[in-house]
Amino acid sequence: MPIHWARQLNLHHLYHFWEVAREGHLTRAAERLHVAPSALSVQIQQLEDQLGVALFSRQGRRLLLTESGHFVLRYADAMFSLGQEMMSQLRDLPGQERVVRIGAMATLSRNMQQNFLRPLLHHQGFHVVLESGGLEDLLQRIRAYHLDVALTNRWVSSDDAQLVCKPIMTQPVVLVGPADLNPESTNLGDLLQSYPLILPGSESDIRQHFDRYCSEKGYRVQIRFEVDDMAMMRLLARDSGLLALVPEVVVQDELRLGVLRSWASIEGVEEHFYAVHLVRRFAPSVLDVLLGVADSILP
Repeated sequence: MPIHWARQLNLHHLYHFWEVAREGHLTRAAERLHVAPSALSVQIQQLEDQLGVALFSRQGRRLLLTESGHFVLRYADAMFSLGQEMMSQLRDLPGQERVVRIGAMATLSRNMQQNFLRPLLHHQGFHVVLESGGLEDLLQRIRAYHLDVALTNRWVSSDDAQLVCKPIMTQPVVLVGPADLNPESTNLGDLLQSYPLILPGSESDIRQHFDRYCSEKGYRVQIRFEVDDMAMMRLLARDSGLLALVPEVVVQDELRLGVLRSWASIEGVEEHFYAVHLVRRFAPSVLDVLLGVADSILP
């Protein structure tokens, strides 16, 4: 049966409505679309005439969606999101290299990222794109289908039922230091109060749990370094001779080689890692392996 609505509905105008609705501002949307604001306004008006409803109401310089506008936006979201997904998947056709695009928070442990990628390390036929950024930036790229999955150590809560935050790893947080430290006491409280410490930054979940733990125990600690970036934490823990509070995965190689020793763990202080992705009709098959849904990446 012929689809007459596709010829009747001006998809170009609908796309421009979608961009204006997401931007919430006609001029900014026009700048991004490289069209004149007046031309964009005319297109919106033509779409409203075609649909027979008002899509926006004005409050000062702001454009607010009407009830009809919200209704149309829901369908436009579905249409153009599927279009973006289609274009993304066309880059991963059978017979071509399978592409998986992974984002990670810039401060995330490199060891953790490599452990996540381990199923791909010794297999050919994959093109892995690794990107880093802030969490909000990564989530925007996920929603735009520019990334297949984003790795984070923060739980992502969303009203979007299509956005999934899957726990993939929990790591104990340990107090590490030189293997030859030779402390007078290995009691956790004595260690914390006897040596200067390298700690994660004050905004991290680990640090907040640690501060609460010390407050409850009445420990007074001396902080030498506060570091957000886990790669830098690893270097300082390895080279400074100080005690550092880190997830075990951050210094897994140094612990294995005996360069560092885990002197104590802190009960109730852990780091959790998550993989954030969209529910998709078509996704790189290797994504199921990375997320623990499938066992093999081989055909």
